[in-house]
Amino acid sequence: MIADQLLWLIPAFPLAAFLLNGLLGRRLTRSAAHWPALAAVGLSFACALLVLRHAVEHTAWQVTLFTWIKVGAFDVPLKLSADPLTAVMLVVVTGVSFLVHLYSVGYMHGDGGYPRFFAYLSLFTFSMLMLVLSGNFLLLYVFWEAVGLCSYLLIGFWFHKKSAADAGKKAFLVNRVGDFGFALGILLLIANTGTVDYQEVFRLAPHLPAQTVTWICLLLFVGAAGKSAQFPLHVWLPDAMEGPTPVSALIHAATMVTAGVYMVARCNALFTASPTAMQVVAVVGTLTAVMAAAIALTQTDLKRIMAYSTVSQLGFMFLGLGVGAWVGAIFHLFTHAFFKALLFLGSGSVMHGIGGDCDITRQGRLARHIPWTTTTFIVGSLALAGIFPFAGFFSKEMILGAAFAGHHYVLFGFAVLAAGGTAFYVFRAVFSVFFGQRDADALHPAPAAAAAAHGGHGDAGHGGVHESPWVMLAPLVILAAMSFIAGWPLEHGFGEFLGRVLPSGEHGGEVPGALAAEILAVVVALGGLTFAWATYQKGFVDPDRIAAAWPRLYALSKNKFYIDEFYAAVIVRPLLSLARGALRFDLGVIDGIVNGVAETARGWGAALARLQTGRVRDYLLFMALGLAAVLGVLLWR
Repeated sequence: MIADQLLWLIPAFPLAAFLLNGLLGRRLTRSAAHWPALAAVGLSFACALLVLRHAVEHTAWQVTLFTWIKVGAFDVPLKLSADPLTAVMLVVVTGVSFLVHLYSVGYMHGDGGYPRFFAYLSLFTFSMLMLVLSGNFLLLYVFWEAVGLCSYLLIGFWFHKKSAADAGKKAFLVNRVGDFGFALGILLLIANTGTVDYQEVFRLAPHLPAQTVTWICLLLFVGAAGKSAQFPLHVWLPDAMEGPTPVSALIHAATMVTAGVYMVARCNALFTASPTAMQVVAVVGTLTAVMAAAIALTQTDLKRIMAYSTVSQLGFMFLGLGVGAWVGAIFHLFTHAFFKALLFLGSGSVMHGIGGDCDITRQGRLARHIPWTTTTFIVGSLALAGIFPFAGFFSKEMILGAAFAGHHYVLFGFAVLAAGGTAFYVFRAVFSVFFGQRDADALHPAPAAAAAAHGGHGDAGHGGVHESPWVMLAPLVILAAMSFIAGWPLEHGFGEFLGRVLPSGEHGGEVPGALAAEILAVVVALGGLTFAWATYQKGFVDPDRIAAAWPRLYALSKNKFYIDEFYAAVIVRPLLSLARGALRFDLGVIDGIVNGVAETARGWGAALARLQTGRVRDYLLFMALGLAAVLGVLLWR
């Protein structure tokens, strides 16, 4: 069956590109190293579209490639499965990945690790596709870890920079915390069901004890919080900005950070059986959305603002999952993939055009120099802010409307505040960078100085203020178009399509006040946009005076609520001290004993070696003395 073959072909193409670039990358010319990756992801995208068309007609199907593990009655096949949820994820992952690959051709041009970069991108895409296609929890876990490994390799791609190497390690270690909980959840699930197969687990879920289901869901959610950067495991994601900008776009838009949202949605049969777990998901999501939005208000690094925006939007998705808006959460994942990829790639285009500078306080009036980047960035910002008729409006309003309709009024209120903050911080960046009162020509170094300052890598671009090449602008234009039109599928059966495999929600029918609540959210978002315009474009409000009037709140936001400092004081430094103490004990006591035994043996050996003179008379003397000693002992007895 053609549909069965498509399922294994979709990840097979990126895997082949990884092997080709990984094994033969140095033999390929730098101008040719991107072709295997581009062709592979393009073919995967075409196959994903065919899978989407097949899913419209046939809902769900599976293909078993071979038996992977068989121990007694425990049988785990390598099985791939597809349904409407899988099809949507496949299109998002392959589509955005292809555009990121294309953008990288221009962005990474001239980088010394060009073939290695495309090999890593292909491996990352393969791992995420296998995660989405997995038909059981064990296969899901393997590629859950593979995605984490790939993120480590890509975030630390410029490993000669200490900050990049540290960011890669931080992402890897923080995710290990979440993955430990995820592994425990799968083990608890196996202990209570005896299987890892999705269909069997979901069939047995209603018959499991409520407390057991709650623990399984909470442990699985710990893994989701790590991958999708939810409080308190969100701290790795902003530091991931140390990687190349295309990596930021791929990780933040369509791959790694969406894995947690996808997993919870896939496990809807488990989570709907535990109201407690659902409430935890909703509360953590709302807290993360508000906290990340508050932090983004005062950041000055353009990519870091976008990073906290991703954390906040992921919080909205988990809020949707927690209040039963399953379709709304996945729909927001769908729209977010386009406008967030656009904003990250747009940030990279800005950096490329001005010599690598990412500080919005050192940028201004760039619109006249980079009009294509400016236009597409504004489209992405409008979608992120949830302004009608851009894509983010439709998906975000679904979540907020469901929260209100489900009588989660407190969560709804905080989410509306986060939505207003989102509009403010993204247009703070827009007005500061593209229309600010500062002059870009006077703020940026000469081309030669800019290139030297940034070591010649992709973020440095060519120095000076200039528009990006077409190979970088084409993905921006495509993503801008999708950020505008991606919301309209809601009116053309998107909800009905996903409704085949996802629950309809906690509430049904029209709820009094729901429309007014959605209108309120839009008004708040417009208010945030207007306040940003009045502050950073017109100068009607002085942000410095606001910071001086609220110094403690400003310090909390500017310093990211001191969460990193708290972890450093409570976890990192004590563990380092413990490790140093263990090292001293190992060197002083354990190695001391081992080395002491060795030195004693060496001393005895050296002493006995002196007896080996090589003279026969000495040996006869030793023999006589030994014989005398033996006779003495015998006579003594």
